[in-house]
Amino acid sequence: MSHSTDIRENISLHPFNTFHIDSTARFFTEISRIEHARALIESGKLSEVPFLLLGGGSNLLFTGNFKGIVVHIKNKGISIIEQAKDTVLVKVSAGENWHEFVLWCVNQGFGGLENLSLIPGNVGSCPIQNIGAYGVEVKDSFHSLEAIDLQTGELHVYASADCNFGYRDSIFKHELKGKVAIWSVTFLLKSNPQVHLEYGAIRQELAVMGIENPGIADVSQAVCNIRQSKLPDPRLLGNAGSFFKNPTVDQKFADKLLESFPRLVFYPLGEEKVKLAAGWLIEQCGWKGFREGDAGVHESQALVLVNYGNATGSNILTLAHRVQNSVYERFGVKLEMEVNVI
Repeated sequence: MSHSTDIRENISLHPFNTFHIDSTARFFTEISRIEHARALIESGKLSEVPFLLLGGGSNLLFTGNFKGIVVHIKNKGISIIEQAKDTVLVKVSAGENWHEFVLWCVNQGFGGLENLSLIPGNVGSCPIQNIGAYGVEVKDSFHSLEAIDLQTGELHVYASADCNFGYRDSIFKHELKGKVAIWSVTFLLKSNPQVHLEYGAIRQELAVMGIENPGIADVSQAVCNIRQSKLPDPRLLGNAGSFFKNPTVDQKFADKLLESFPRLVFYPLGEEKVKLAAGWLIEQCGWKGFREGDAGVHESQALVLVNYGNATGSNILTLAHRVQNSVYERFGVKLEMEVNVI
């Protein structure tokens, strides 16, 4: 039985990226079943032309047309694999929307991911980036994932230790980049969860909401409220969330910066390392609310670059470089992009 893959030509990528950049894919295909993926691999198409694996398109900046094949992963499904007294293993397909999956967990009473509410994108991308927010990272609840070997079509399982998780980092950004496609992710969640309130404005927001003994649903709602107050909705204003990573520097370097900039915003990481708030650095350089044509820096969160309508990827990238250069000139800190530039 053959599962041929439907490959279309010259498809607009505007609906498939949260920056709403108008770019065209030379070839485009959607994969919702593993047979489709294997048929595509067997066809040899992936070795003929460059390829791009696409999930929710929330961490991409297209700076031109894509001359190869865009493979949009659209598999669906959430299942409870195993339940113990206090824990539960939940397996979720890569093509599921991340926020909808988090809400599903919250509604089931499964804790661990509620601080990661409202992060845009799909489940398959979350381990690549080891997404994190409000003191929690994906790796904290990660159990394992299944990925398709793009040469053989075989499905391999990667446990947490295999993934080399770091800050916004994993093996899937390095050694395994372009070699595997993440197909499903399994999380180890808690059925009588502890809530994490230490980071950011979660406690203040819960107080505003009038909640004294918060559960995971309250934390999820608080995180949504905070994010919505600070970050633009990608459906309404093109953006990819945080454009830059928060830089990590040595304690000595941070101490020196503090002498010149006593209001420096930073978080101690231990081992003589400190994480600086990239948004604060950018704001100090006067970029917050900056706009040139349709490319801009968001008015209430300097970490977010935005497309006000018809900016090209190149316009956004030029602005990003200008921001990087000015932060380096003023603070001696190199900002690294979190967004993938294609």
